[in-house]
Amino acid sequence: MAEFVLGCVQLGLAYGAANRTGKPSAEATSALLSRALAAGIRVFDAARAYGDAEARLGDILANSPATIITKLAPLAELNESSAPDEAVAAAERSVRTSLETLRRPHLDVLLLHRAAHRTAFGGAIWKRLLAYQKEGVIGRLGVSVQTPGEARDALGDGTVGHIQLPFNLLDWRWTNILGRFDHRPDVTLHVRSIFLQGLLAAGNPAFWPPIAGVDAQAVTAELSAAAQALERESPADLCLAFVRGHRQIHGVVIGLETVAQLERNLSLFAKPALTPEQCAALAARLPRLPEQLLNPALWPK
Repeated sequence: MAEFVLGCVQLGLAYGAANRTGKPSAEATSALLSRALAAGIRVFDAARAYGDAEARLGDILANSPATIITKLAPLAELNESSAPDEAVAAAERSVRTSLETLRRPHLDVLLLHRAAHRTAFGGAIWKRLLAYQKEGVIGRLGVSVQTPGEARDALGDGTVGHIQLPFNLLDWRWTNILGRFDHRPDVTLHVRSIFLQGLLAAGNPAFWPPIAGVDAQAVTAELSAAAQALERESPADLCLAFVRGHRQIHGVVIGLETVAQLERNLSLFAKPALTPEQCAALAARLPRLPEQLLNPALWPK
């Protein structure tokens, strides 16, 4: 059964469409991480691009048994004309900074924040990361993907050992992708965005972005009706049970800002997952919504 992976973007940034509390204080962050450790959570997901999330994890988890997944910087300073040596130097700076900020001798798991960087610049960045891995500086290497095409490409690379992708009960794009992981049992699969930045769990259509073809009120009502039909306590329970009902998924990344949110999600993780049959019936019941809703990067600003 997929484990609870604590997403840490909210610890470094005011993030999420349904986030009404903002970035937590240092004291609140310490309390949240301490409670997570006490509850048995051992995997934390961060990134260079998540504000000061790495620094906060380094302050609190440096001497803990936790596994920290982080992501290479987006390397926005590079462009198509950048030389391979320049790209490698930028990647090295990102790795060094993560090591220093997390206060660790090596990185447990490092993912590319941009899947294109696996092959960009003649593959120079990925080759350098593989060398780091051989030296013991990096444990597992992987890719954070945004699209099914990126996932297919990553699965075709035998050196990729970890993939993170966005997945939730409305996201029909991954129907033919998850089964491919059965042929790569060596790849760890984590999923994020199971609540779609909180929209699916909030139960409030006012939080939804205005997108053509999306009736937020109708979808919200349908999620509540489906939760009731499957005897789940809430849409949030339904969302998590659906994702955990897919055997290919090893970890579910859930971002939090408060201890209260952590406690609610811990209680949901204690409940059974949906069966494969229930997952299939639910996917068939829910509306097929446009990709613009499913990818927050495409939401109106």
